[in-house]
Amino acid sequence: MSIKRIDVGARMSGAVIHGNTVYLAGQVGEGASVTDQCKSALAEVDRLLAAAGTNKSKILQTLIYLADISDFAEMNAAWEAWVDPANTPARATSEAKLAAPKYKVEFIVTAALD
Repeated sequence: MSIKRIDVGARMSGAVIHGNTVYLAGQVGEGASVTDQCKSALAEVDRLLAAAGTNKSKILQTLIYLADISDFAEMNAAWEAWVDPANTPARATSEAKLAAPKYKVEFIVTAALD
Protein backbone atom coordinates (compact mmCIF):
# COMPACT_ATOMS: atom_id res chain seq x y z
CA MET A 1 0.00 0.00 0.00
CA SER A 2 1.18 3.47 -0.77
CA ILE A 3 1.55 6.26 1.75
CA LYS A 4 0.45 9.81 0.97
CA ARG A 5 1.51 12.78 3.11
CA ILE A 6 -0.25 16.16 3.32
CA ASP A 7 1.36 19.42 4.48
CA VAL A 8 4.79 17.83 4.73
CA GLY A 9 7.27 19.65 6.96
CA ALA A 10 10.78 19.04 8.21
CA ARG A 11 9.51 17.61 11.51
CA MET A 12 6.11 16.14 10.65
CA SER A 13 3.26 15.99 8.18
CA GLY A 14 -0.16 17.47 8.89
CA ALA A 15 -1.78 14.24 7.78
CA VAL A 16 -0.71 10.82 6.54
CA ILE A 17 -2.90 8.48 4.51
CA HIS A 18 -2.21 4.75 4.48
CA GLY A 19 -4.77 2.50 2.87
CA ASN A 20 -8.19 3.86 3.78
CA THR A 21 -7.06 5.49 7.02
CA VAL A 22 -6.08 9.13 7.62
CA TYR A 23 -3.90 10.01 10.60
CA LEU A 24 -3.73 13.68 11.59
CA ALA A 25 -0.92 15.26 13.54
CA GLY A 26 -1.96 16.80 16.84
CA GLN A 27 -3.94 19.97 16.21
CA VAL A 28 -3.78 22.97 18.52
CA GLY A 29 -5.55 26.27 18.06
CA GLU A 30 -5.16 29.97 18.61
CA GLY A 31 -7.01 32.17 21.07
CA ALA A 32 -7.11 32.94 24.75
CA SER A 33 -9.90 30.58 25.83
CA VAL A 34 -10.33 26.83 25.59
CA THR A 35 -13.40 27.44 23.42
CA ASP A 36 -11.46 29.64 20.98
CA GLN A 37 -8.59 27.14 20.79
CA CYS A 38 -11.03 24.25 20.23
CA LYS A 39 -12.81 26.08 17.41
CA SER A 40 -9.50 26.98 15.76
CA ALA A 41 -8.02 23.48 16.10
CA LEU A 42 -11.20 21.76 14.91
CA ALA A 43 -11.36 24.06 11.87
CA GLU A 44 -7.86 22.81 11.04
CA VAL A 45 -9.08 19.22 11.50
CA ASP A 46 -11.85 19.97 8.98
CA ARG A 47 -9.30 21.45 6.55
CA LEU A 48 -6.91 18.51 6.79
CA LEU A 49 -9.68 15.93 6.49
CA ALA A 50 -10.98 17.70 3.37
CA ALA A 51 -7.47 17.76 1.91
CA ALA A 52 -7.30 14.01 2.49
CA GLY A 53 -10.68 13.45 0.83
CA THR A 54 -12.81 12.78 3.90
CA ASN A 55 -14.73 14.65 6.61
CA LYS A 56 -15.65 14.60 10.29
CA SER A 57 -18.46 12.08 9.75
CA LYS A 58 -15.71 9.53 9.04
CA ILE A 59 -13.66 10.11 12.22
CA LEU A 60 -12.88 6.79 13.88
CA GLN A 61 -11.06 7.98 16.99
CA THR A 62 -10.05 11.23 18.66
CA LEU A 63 -7.56 11.63 21.48
CA ILE A 64 -7.89 14.93 23.32
CA TYR A 65 -5.25 16.39 25.61
CA LEU A 66 -6.10 19.22 27.99
CA ALA A 67 -3.42 21.24 29.75
CA ASP A 68 -5.86 21.51 32.68
CA ILE A 69 -8.55 18.86 33.13
CA SER A 70 -10.75 21.45 34.85
CA ASP A 71 -11.40 22.74 31.29
CA PHE A 72 -13.16 19.46 30.43
CA ALA A 73 -16.69 20.91 30.39
CA GLU A 74 -15.69 23.91 28.27
CA MET A 75 -13.90 21.65 25.78
CA ASN A 76 -16.89 19.29 25.66
CA ALA A 77 -19.23 22.18 24.82
CA ALA A 78 -17.03 23.20 21.88
CA TRP A 79 -16.62 19.57 20.80
CA GLU A 80 -20.36 18.87 20.93
CA ALA A 81 -21.08 21.97 18.83
CA TRP A 82 -18.63 20.69 16.19
CA VAL A 83 -18.80 16.88 16.09
CA ASP A 84 -21.23 15.10 13.76
CA PRO A 85 -23.85 13.89 16.28
CA ALA A 86 -24.86 10.98 14.05
CA ASN A 87 -21.25 9.77 13.75
CA THR A 88 -19.47 10.31 17.05
CA PRO A 89 -16.04 8.65 17.18
CA ALA A 90 -14.38 6.64 19.90
CA ARG A 91 -12.78 9.26 22.15
CA ALA A 92 -10.51 9.67 25.14
CA THR A 93 -9.51 12.81 27.03
CA SER A 94 -6.49 13.19 29.30
CA GLU A 95 -4.62 15.95 31.06
CA ALA A 96 -1.13 16.50 29.68
CA LYS A 97 1.58 19.11 29.51
CA LEU A 98 1.34 20.44 25.96
CA ALA A 99 4.11 21.65 23.64
CA ALA A 100 3.92 25.30 24.75
CA PRO A 101 2.29 27.00 27.75
CA LYS A 102 -0.11 28.96 25.51
CA TYR A 103 -1.83 25.76 24.34
CA LYS A 104 -4.83 24.58 26.34
CA VAL A 105 -6.08 21.70 24.15
CA GLU A 106 -4.80 19.35 21.44
CA PHE A 107 -6.77 16.97 19.20
CA ILE A 108 -5.33 13.85 17.57
CA VAL A 109 -7.70 12.44 14.96
CA THR A 110 -7.83 9.20 12.96
CA ALA A 111 -10.42 8.95 10.18
CA ALA A 112 -11.56 6.64 7.39
CA LEU A 113 -11.54 7.57 3.73
CA ASP A 114 -14.60 5.54 2.80
